[in-house]
Amino acid sequence: MAHRNWLTAGVMGVVAAVMIAAGALFYFQLPSAADGQAMILPIDPAPLVAVTKTGERSFSIEVADTDPEREAGLMFREDMADDHGMLFVFDETRDVNFWMKNTPMPLDLIFVGQDGRIRAIKEGEPQSEAVVSAGEPVRFVLELKAGTAARDDIADGDLLRHPAIGTASVPGMPPADKGSSPNVDSD
Repeated sequence: MAHRNWLTAGVMGVVAAVMIAAGALFYFQLPSAADGQAMILPIDPAPLVAVTKTGERSFSIEVADTDPEREAGLMFREDMADDHGMLFVFDETRDVNFWMKNTPMPLDLIFVGQDGRIRAIKEGEPQSEAVVSAGEPVRFVLELKAGTAARDDIADGDLLRHPAIGTASVPGMPPADKGSSPNVDSD
């Protein structure tokens, strides 16, 4: 009987060691700003639509909804299509701060509230350590090439529509069914 328990404990130890090693391998394969490489996330199948006073503008986007994705963002990207961007999805509405230290491309940073309404549009200066913030709590940030907001008449108060924004939970209300959108962080 003692031999059997020793064998079971040994197998469980090997399984645990393999799981830890696999987890470490996965963790170190995640995109990281530390490696000096641009992170490229998959294009979300649903377009992000900006509803402006002069009409709707559609963008293909990457969704950054985990800590490693949000930390890497568009760092080290040299260029991006005019109709492309990255949507940062935060777990809750809060003050968020961005900087452009390792980002060679100028950007528009569009700060968006829980309701999908634009709260502020700021310019991000390439390679700058200056903090860029909305000055108020937000739930989302959309990064586009610099000048896109002005060119497409995107302004404070305009509405952004996308499944990641539409399924975000509202404080005091039950969370939306996150199963319908894989892009919302479920932590």
